[in-house]
Amino acid sequence: MRTSSFIIAFLFLIHSAAARDERSIKDLSKALTALAPDVDPAEAELLSVTAHAKARSLAKEYRVVLNPEFTVFLVNIGKRKRGWCGHWAQDLGAHLKELKLKTLVLHWGEAYPNSSSENNALVVTARNQPFEDGIILDAWRRAGRLFWCQVRKDDEYEVEQHYGHSGITVWKENMKWSAWLQEYQTTTASR
Repeated sequence: MRTSSFIIAFLFLIHSAAARDERSIKDLSKALTALAPDVDPAEAELLSVTAHAKARSLAKEYRVVLNPEFTVFLVNIGKRKRGWCGHWAQDLGAHLKELKLKTLVLHWGEAYPNSSSENNALVVTARNQPFEDGIILDAWRRAGRLFWCQVRKDDEYEVEQHYGHSGITVWKENMKWSAWLQEYQTTTASR
């Protein structure tokens, strides 16, 4: 009886996680399409599905336990090879680069660089759109469940205020890593 109860509870949790991912995939796809009138809805959906799936697979690959901070601890003491936020952004970015996006652009975002609070994530914009108007894709923050929101609305990474939220983001674009994410565009354009 105990085993049956455990199996039922486990299956319920899996179904619940899958339902949340389905909803998040649809909502992210809509948000990406809404970035600009010329964003291809099929491309937005492909990016959304791919990012969600890769985030989940990275959690398995990195053997995430408990939360992202504990996995970073395991990396720091040599028990894991990868698991820092930058690893998540690199591996997710490498996978999304393979999509060779035409109406969306990948950027590298960093918050609180060179500090113990540093976070790295991807930001997606429409073509010719400023970084600050993009959408963050952060696979690290929720340990493999893709977190996304508009850059300007990420209240977990904003300039601190004593009362309430400041609404001022600390996310900045790292141009070196953004160039790496966008390499495929220059090789495609030169052909």
